[in-house]
Amino acid sequence: MSIEKILSEKKPLIDEVIEKYIPRKLDDRSMEFICGKTKYEYNIEACQKTIADPIWELLDRGGKRWRPTLFLLVAEALKGDMKKIRDFLIIPEVVHEGTLMIDDIEDSSELRRGKPCTHKIFGEDIAINAGNAMYYLPLLPFIKNKDKIDSETLAKAYNIYAQEMINISFGQGMDIAWHRGLADADNITEKEYMQMCAFKTGTLARMSAKLAAVLSNADNDITEKLGEFAESLGVAFQIRDDILDISAPENIGKEFGNDIKEGKRTLMVIHALQNANENDKKRLVEILNKHTDNIEERKEAIGIIKRYNSVEYAKGVAKKIVNESWNKIDEILPDSDAKRNLKAFANFVIEREF
Repeated sequence: MSIEKILSEKKPLIDEVIEKYIPRKLDDRSMEFICGKTKYEYNIEACQKTIADPIWELLDRGGKRWRPTLFLLVAEALKGDMKKIRDFLIIPEVVHEGTLMIDDIEDSSELRRGKPCTHKIFGEDIAINAGNAMYYLPLLPFIKNKDKIDSETLAKAYNIYAQEMINISFGQGMDIAWHRGLADADNITEKEYMQMCAFKTGTLARMSAKLAAVLSNADNDITEKLGEFAESLGVAFQIRDDILDISAPENIGKEFGNDIKEGKRTLMVIHALQNANENDKKRLVEILNKHTDNIEERKEAIGIIKRYNSVEYAKGVAKKIVNESWNKIDEILPDSDAKRNLKAFANFVIEREF
């Protein structure tokens, strides 16, 4: 089965579970479910317009839902009890969407999935608040499923959530520092970049796999190896995203060369700076530091990156880390349709064109 078909088949279930915890239309009953009994009185209209509406406006734009799909595939491969644990799939997806909402403000972005960013529609104050809410609303499954899952397992799962939420902020911090010139961005090492990706993008994939493993009663060794595999998918996904930003703007619904405009030090940029002649290196740094809106300058920077085969290099790195981590879990997972789907998933992340 193709990964596109798997993603398509899983999406209705994923959205159904998300809507269970974040209803499209709020009322007294749903507010009590989310926030508890009120001492005074909820203003439903205010909560609807500042929380539910911006969240679902973004969610309804699409998105691949690959993180919760990864959660489901890992749980299936480990024969987890889906009735007991499926609600937890919302955690990495809703957190991810929240990071997008806030990242777009931090990056001064205009478009997300082909439409104006949330802060452009609802305002920055609403987008920041709704994005922050999306970091914590996914904790509701911990509260609502205490009768289904033992306290020790819930504690392990919560520790995974807490650690990864810490990590993601540090990953974003490194990324911001580099493109704002708050740290020496011109001498970033490949290992530093990879760690930034492991925190910024790998962390939610790792969270997905490790939550599914722990809730499926996997031992620590299997949980960690699955987490490492998922992290490699997240890092490879970020590398591929960086490649798409400069090579296939019509497919991704955002500004062409936006990473150049933001001055981001992607793996391709790092490779190019390490291999370029002095003139090309100086010019690439100059364009990146200008945060230019000029499309011709963006194209010039992309030309320098491609001149040193940096796109092909990045593709090779992504493929290598995914294949190496897959080999570790290939040995421990029994053969099943879910395992084959996980392998297809890995190939999709490496080769995706959207």
